[in-house]
Amino acid sequence: MIQTIEDLTRSDNFFLLAGPCVIEGEDMALRIAERVVKITDRLHIPYVFKGSYRKANRSRLDSFTGIGDEKALKVLEKVRKTFGVPVVTDIHAAAEADMAAAYVDVLQIPAFLCRQTDLLVAAARTGKIVNIKKGQFLSPAAMRFAADKVVEAGNSQVMLTERGVTFGYHDLIVDYRGIPEMQSFGHPVILDVTHSLQQPNQASGVTGGMPQLIETIAKAGVAVGVDGLFMETHENPAEAKSDGANMLKLDLLENLLEKLVRIRQSIL
Repeated sequence: MIQTIEDLTRSDNFFLLAGPCVIEGEDMALRIAERVVKITDRLHIPYVFKGSYRKANRSRLDSFTGIGDEKALKVLEKVRKTFGVPVVTDIHAAAEADMAAAYVDVLQIPAFLCRQTDLLVAAARTGKIVNIKKGQFLSPAAMRFAADKVVEAGNSQVMLTERGVTFGYHDLIVDYRGIPEMQSFGHPVILDVTHSLQQPNQASGVTGGMPQLIETIAKAGVAVGVDGLFMETHENPAEAKSDGANMLKLDLLENLLEKLVRIRQSIL
């Protein structure tokens, strides 16, 4: 089990944060985790299971938000104990930091909240690894200040995640120059492959996406030298309760990771 970022980055390989967008139930989470653990163990990819215990940022009031905070956090804990892998989840308010930290190894700060000082400080004070997603509205350079808030609150265990930049009203674009720029701050940088392909603010009130480009975005990120990859994956994205439009079908993950490992090996 990881205790520090060094546990993730000591491998010559990239590390992977992957799982469903939101915890929809225990059986589903365990099935996904089991599949991904087998793949990442074979490919020697350090793995962190990802699942949100609650989705606070939804387009519509009637959108699914979760199965209940405590219930979902206990699912994450069961994944952690069953497979011996670390887990990561999002927090949305300072009051949630200690609650979530009791169950997970990594606290993730959503992109829209990356400038919220009280949230960053609360996450830092748990002593957990803090993964800060770069706001769609921020330059890579601005993320230095978000990371500094965590460090200055007494926690040097910081990771930064690129997840695309707002490009017009309904699209995002990845500027790969930002990956080495943020790495220069001294923190590992992750590329959120699937959220970078969102098409937010659709007229229907349901976020769209371009999952056919997941492989393209991921290959480019590994070629640039990103430290880690973040991907949301589901057994049947069409039936997912959140972000199905841009998630990777679980059956496609192994083949994709095999290609990405070969790219990684070629640039070492």
